[in-house]
Amino acid sequence: VQLQASGGGLVQAGGSLRLSCAASGRTFSGYAMGWFRQAPGKEREFVAAISWSGGSTYYADSVKGRFTISRDNAKNTVYLQMNSLKPGDTAVYYCAARFGATAQAMTLAGQIPLGVYWGQGTQVTVSS
Repeated sequence: VQLQASGGGLVQAGGSLRLSCAASGRTFSGYAMGWFRQAPGKEREFVAAISWSGGSTYYADSVKGRFTISRDNAKNTVYLQMNSLKPGDTAVYYCAARFGATAQAMTLAGQIPLGVYWGQGTQVTVSS
């Protein structure tokens, strides 16, 4: 599956952005999806994950209550709505997909990359 992330940009602290990740090449509905981010000089970290049905979601503690992951299987797209953005959210955001995985398993995709597909990343910059 090929993943194309978009929607990043420059926003002031307290603002909002919505990231999109469009998938192509395989049956999208069979894939658990996740968002990860990597700030300069730091390791890639988990942000949010969603099951193939959309019925199960997981979030990093740092984004709970501010970010919402969702998916539209008819459009082969997963979204990350980011509200109340902070300068600490500045990073390159990557979407990931893994066939047949649970949302919980997707939280570990950065550490156990077997069978995981990655998009190219989109830059999010939050100014103070």
